[in-house]
Amino acid sequence: MLGIVVLAAFELFGVLQAWRLFSRRGRTVRLWLGMVMGLMEMMWLPSLFAFALDFTLPAQRLALLTSALAAVGCAFIRPGERPLSEGEAKEEPPLWLILCLVVPAMLMSGYLQYTHMFREVDGALYVGQSTYGDLCMHASFATGLIGQSYPPEYSILPGTRLGYPFLVDALSATMLIYGTPLAAAFSVPGTLMTGLIWLGFVLFTWEMTGKKSAVVIAFVLLFFNGGLGFLGTLDRVTSDPTALNDALNGYYQTPTNMPDVNLRWVNALCDLLVPQRTLMAGWLCVLPALYLLVAAMRERRAAAFLAVGLWAGPMPMIHTHSFLALGVISLGAMIDCLLREKKRRLRTLLLFALYGAAACALALPQLLEWTFPQTVGGGSLRILFNWVNNDGNGGLKDEYFWFWIKNVGLVYLIFPLAALTIRKPAVKALSLGCLLLYALAETVVFQPNVYDNNKLFFVAFLAMLPAAAEILTDIYARLKGIRGRCVLAAAFILASTLSGAITIVREAKSEYQIFGKEQVEAAAFIRENTLEDGLFLTATNHNNAPAVLAGRKIVCGADLYLYFHGVDYAQRAEDARRMLADPAGTAALYEEYGVDYVFFSSYEAQNGDLAALKELYPLIYEGGAWYDEICVFAVSPRAQAAVQAG
Repeated sequence: MLGIVVLAAFELFGVLQAWRLFSRRGRTVRLWLGMVMGLMEMMWLPSLFAFALDFTLPAQRLALLTSALAAVGCAFIRPGERPLSEGEAKEEPPLWLILCLVVPAMLMSGYLQYTHMFREVDGALYVGQSTYGDLCMHASFATGLIGQSYPPEYSILPGTRLGYPFLVDALSATMLIYGTPLAAAFSVPGTLMTGLIWLGFVLFTWEMTGKKSAVVIAFVLLFFNGGLGFLGTLDRVTSDPTALNDALNGYYQTPTNMPDVNLRWVNALCDLLVPQRTLMAGWLCVLPALYLLVAAMRERRAAAFLAVGLWAGPMPMIHTHSFLALGVISLGAMIDCLLREKKRRLRTLLLFALYGAAACALALPQLLEWTFPQTVGGGSLRILFNWVNNDGNGGLKDEYFWFWIKNVGLVYLIFPLAALTIRKPAVKALSLGCLLLYALAETVVFQPNVYDNNKLFFVAFLAMLPAAAEILTDIYARLKGIRGRCVLAAAFILASTLSGAITIVREAKSEYQIFGKEQVEAAAFIRENTLEDGLFLTATNHNNAPAVLAGRKIVCGADLYLYFHGVDYAQRAEDARRMLADPAGTAALYEEYGVDYVFFSSYEAQNGDLAALKELYPLIYEGGAWYDEICVFAVSPRAQAAVQAG
């Protein structure tokens, strides 16, 4: 478990740096910022050294040493900032409040991470409902990065640059290099990151409101978020008693994610933070950025704005959508400040320019190297109004406002009220930024999968929840003396959380086998007995053992991933199919692609010719059961020579 020790070391070094760099902040805030910094350094530093040393153990050691030296250097820096006075900053939220909210949420998050990340049962690997699809892609990135030269390629589409934000998977790859098992390399940092997200949201909400009641309400609305889909579930129960059982046990029958009835606003924990690891890392980073932005707008110091820029700069290859969302919100905040503060417009403009310049200096090389070629070059960018509610024929599936109310819930109605009535400058500034982000995501699609625009909407949702919670507490206070206000409040909370609660219960119960024992054993053989840079010909199933578990390159991976990344894979997929179906007749293709091995299992048997492969190439592994016979063939001369060399 040396990888977990390395993770802890990065965390320690991050906290030591933040303790001095953010000396004006409270202890809990510094601890939070430091732990996020440690994770960001663990994501970024090994990849920086990998440009010279490949993604190898020497690069990992230099990364850890760099983080340690940064911590030592910060220890010798004399704090240039005086602590904030009582009148300049709100005190931190009470420790009991933090513990009561964050600890249960982290325990549930940790449970889902443990059960959903390749949990081993009798030699087979199991996942949950939400991770059955995406997890294999992230695991193939992590295992495939090991030993790769930089900039890295898709292991599931060799020759194509990996433009997808991969740094959170690089963190898991670092842990794998240090010997951490695959499941722990995903579940341990995943639990830590989600815990820091819950903590960060509590601190951000406190910074925005300073009210314990608002913190609790905002936290509950985020953790159990969901729309009014439960009404449809309950309505079906009246005519079909099995409807509730379907919601609690069926595959994607929960009231937060039912595309057939246009319910697409998923629960943040179950369908975003657990399965979508890049989004998880994005929220990990964007919450501190929003917190620091609010503090900078309040304090109006150049150092504070510079800190936001330096924090935002590394974000594109951690999560591009979160970086874009932060930029749009910041633009709206700047416009609001310029409109309200006529006497300080020049200084305000210069401060935001400093923030923007620092962020762009760090982000632009990433965008030019990775993001723009895949997004713009791949033809993903296009105009589309009202994202998943657009029927594609010039109309909408649901009436506009009803779509949003039934998806987001009653809190959607509170957002404009909060933006219009709360007088706090930070709320006003963020509100305009969130409105701009909302408008952008409603009209522009940035990736082939329209649904992924929710990654933008959700950042606006995060940023506005504190203000909405404060409005709800104010409304409750104004209803003092009115009979039934407790009932009204309870009804609002129930209507806002029941869909999410059902989804969480369902997700906690879900369990699906993703790799059988036979596939796991074959992958272990491949890791230990085949060339590390060997190319495998396989089927294009998403749970591909050579790519996911062994970290080997394959001719072509699943279109489930590649199509939505906007890369050109169609010809390779067809060639892979032909090579499996007719090995003798496609010998030239084998040579053209440089195929070293053929992996043959029940997936390949659907289209492949096992008998022909046995006649043509040496069989170096045979295992599995009658229902999933697994064979590995050495194809290329170098692969055959490696077998003979032992």
